[in-house]
Amino acid sequence: MPHLSGRLVVASHNAGKVREIGALLAPLGVEAVSAGDLGLPEPEETETTFVGNAALKARAAAEASGLPALADDSGLEVFGIGGDPGVYSARWAGPNKDFGFAMQRVHEELQKRGATDFSARFVCVLAMAEPDGAVETFEGEARGMIVWPPRGTKGFGYDPIFQPNGLDRTFGEMSHDEKLPMTHRARAFEKLLASLK
Repeated sequence: MPHLSGRLVVASHNAGKVREIGALLAPLGVEAVSAGDLGLPEPEETETTFVGNAALKARAAAEASGLPALADDSGLEVFGIGGDPGVYSARWAGPNKDFGFAMQRVHEELQKRGATDFSARFVCVLAMAEPDGAVETFEGEARGMIVWPPRGTKGFGYDPIFQPNGLDRTFGEMSHDEKLPMTHRARAFEKLLASLK
């Protein structure tokens, strides 16, 4: 059973992700400090599942810092291209983290396969690790569809091409506060919080 109090390491060097997790933690009175701010190395993501990568990152940060650590592994699964980019969502953006390029690649793959299924889901697995190596994981998802061309300049990553089910705007067109409750990350967080009760 994870416990949350005092300082917690967010095992990420992605500023957008750290900000989002920090906002979710703030009401609990937890101070989120990023692995980047602590100068912790980024472990190589060698697992082939979201659960595996999240656990690997959380465990590495908890061991290196001596603090509880929360890691997230998340990505976009597009069903018309076999669930890609999936765990490789960040890698599709290349070394420069160019998500314009990554979104273009999703679009081209869908065209190449003559896809008629544009449904997709964002997946997030949160892993909570204690310095002693104990890890718990929680999964959330947000379902929607891929739209083209990209719309909106808010958000980050694949947000401008992801339109959640039942809405006519993409995550990229929504304010942070509007988008957050609908995200895969918020849903995984709800499960984590339920485990703390």
